[in-house]
Amino acid sequence: MSDTPTAAPGAIRVLIVDDEPELTELLSVAVTAAGWRPYVAQNGYGALRAARRCGPHAVVLDGMLPDLDGIQVLRRLRYENTRLPVLMLTARDAVEHRLDGLSSGADDYVTKPFSVEEVMLRLRGLLRRSGAGEDAEDGVRVLGDLVLGERTREVRRGDTAISLTAKEFDLLRFLMSHPRQVLSKTQILDHVWNSSFDGGGNLVEVYVYGLRAKIDKERRPMIHTVRGAGYVIRPAEDEV
Repeated sequence: MSDTPTAAPGAIRVLIVDDEPELTELLSVAVTAAGWRPYVAQNGYGALRAARRCGPHAVVLDGMLPDLDGIQVLRRLRYENTRLPVLMLTARDAVEHRLDGLSSGADDYVTKPFSVEEVMLRLRGLLRRSGAGEDAEDGVRVLGDLVLGERTREVRRGDTAISLTAKEFDLLRFLMSHPRQVLSKTQILDHVWNSSFDGGGNLVEVYVYGLRAKIDKERRPMIHTVRGAGYVIRPAEDEV
């Protein structure tokens, strides 16, 4: 499987290294769903070539590969980029291998079999700590054709600049930090307003309505109401 160029330019790049096609496909789908761009390699030498080509923000690396050992790959990746976050995948009984991985520079590990949710949770933590929770270069969040600049506080959809109030910007940033996830009014209120006061649900409705009017105006909608559950943002192409 080759890299999957479905994420927009500026998206987080995650290199997935494993010789099991079913597993790499599963992780690629999860990475894409998070709004990131997956790259796949099925052996050690392929991983090193892919890393030089795509410059990943993080690597998910199997400890057992058919050519180079995962530890060898890890050490070479570390030699070329000492700050690159690496999440190791190891067999449940490979205790010594896990210790070797951690001592060789792996930032975290997950044992097989694992849940995709656990891998994504660990990966998000590594990206956050490395400063790549947004784009590592310029603090940009990208979802489909929607771009939000953390540092510049600029928002664009396609070629159109969108002017938002401070609170609308905070609301959009929170939605974009959880792409394709349904967020309740309570969650939004707690994170955007740091409050759970009575009547807050109406406040959320008003701000979502205003944000949607700006983001989705005369375009395919990205912000959706999930009746009885909350709101979700997803790329317009998901609706095709």
